[in-house]
Amino acid sequence: MKILLARLNPAPYFPERIARATQIMKSSLLLSLVLGTYATIAGAQTNSVTASNSADPYAHETTAQRDARMKWWREARFGMFIHWGVYSVPAGTYHGTNIPGIGEWIMNKGKIPVAEYREYAKQFNPTNFNADAWVRLAKQAGMKYIVITSKHHDGFAMFDSRASDWNIVQASPFGRDPLKELAAACKKNGIKLGFYYSQAQDWNNGGAASGGKWDKAQERSMDDYIDKVAVPQVKELLSHYRPFPAVLWWDTPRDMNPERAGKLIALLKMKPGIIHNNRLGGGFKGDTETPEQHIPATGYTNRDWETCMTINDTWGYKSYDTNFKSTEKLLRNLIDIASKGGNYLLNVGPDATGVIPEPEAQRLREMGAWMQVNSEAIYDTTASPFKQQLPWGRCTRKVTWRGTTLYLHVFDWPKDGKLVVPGLKNRVKSVWLLADPHHRPLGAESNADGLTITVPATAPDAISSTVVVKIKGALEIQ
Repeated sequence: MKILLARLNPAPYFPERIARATQIMKSSLLLSLVLGTYATIAGAQTNSVTASNSADPYAHETTAQRDARMKWWREARFGMFIHWGVYSVPAGTYHGTNIPGIGEWIMNKGKIPVAEYREYAKQFNPTNFNADAWVRLAKQAGMKYIVITSKHHDGFAMFDSRASDWNIVQASPFGRDPLKELAAACKKNGIKLGFYYSQAQDWNNGGAASGGKWDKAQERSMDDYIDKVAVPQVKELLSHYRPFPAVLWWDTPRDMNPERAGKLIALLKMKPGIIHNNRLGGGFKGDTETPEQHIPATGYTNRDWETCMTINDTWGYKSYDTNFKSTEKLLRNLIDIASKGGNYLLNVGPDATGVIPEPEAQRLREMGAWMQVNSEAIYDTTASPFKQQLPWGRCTRKVTWRGTTLYLHVFDWPKDGKLVVPGLKNRVKSVWLLADPHHRPLGAESNADGLTITVPATAPDAISSTVVVKIKGALEIQ
């Protein structure tokens, strides 16, 4: 050190100066080491985040690009969810006991061993399955897209998969790929098709398990499962059913970290334009929020969202669940969701023979009858402009270059023949009942309370009648 300092500074050598300089150099060296270590850690974290973001094909999507990609989905408003798999064989019962909970969770809730559960596949022969009939029912109901379980948490693939022989083609006497048949039927009928895929939980192939695993046959590295089952199967789903899937619906991201999720989200580039939800995990937000079995009080701000809901109390078929919601409840749910800017993904749970239970099909047909008359007030609409919930029902709207149209969904028809739209200050161009094919005008008068519309004594529809209001100028609501 002394020699080095002497070479750097030819001034006379003074010991006290050397000591002081030595201490300064030691402090500088220590500071450099600390800063260097911090920079390395921060750089690694930044690189990790960058790598995670770069895996998402939509990470740098512009607002205009996103709007174009989401356009069909936002216009659709109404879709069919289908939970169907080998769990429809036990149909909620194990060893003569009704297992609590939803039907597709019977393996987990009943703690059924892997080998025993796999025996159900030998009884799964849904010869009554008719893809065209299912799609026609969805279309009749007014639904614009279908999302079906390609693989639920039990790990049984409802498609022909090379990644696992635990699938409907190889493990069941049915021997057919229902997803291929549904893809063909959807294409023929102009319906979008999406796939639900349980990326994390898989109780037969060694994935995660809610509440912990209960059979040694389930033991497997999570990363090995992701690499050898989940990634290959998602690749199959994204490449074998063109032009679908339009949607990839993830679920329950148990044990999903950024690295595992990143491997899956990166695959979306195989299907440009695909929409996926917020349940992948690993910090990826996806395109849509997914409230389950409830309708948010005010919807979501600046996020697309979709309420998924059952018609009875289960997703997968249970033979003894007969607690079906009324058509009135289901229709008003649809209207309520649309009035808050969301989509309604309504579930059916076919049985082990491939038949959608008649009480569910009946309700869908009844919803379709209402949609035949009123779908204009649902499709391609946006949320109500009113800050408070309307006392008699809900409102949806459409804004075009021609102006604004309000659709008033009246649940409680006014007994005095006067429908008051509180706070609406605009003058109106025209008002009529959507059920009236002749668009005969209704009387409308602006006053201090808003707009008062004179309506017939009898409601056109007992569940919900739609009054159309075309207004002048920019919307003004007090």
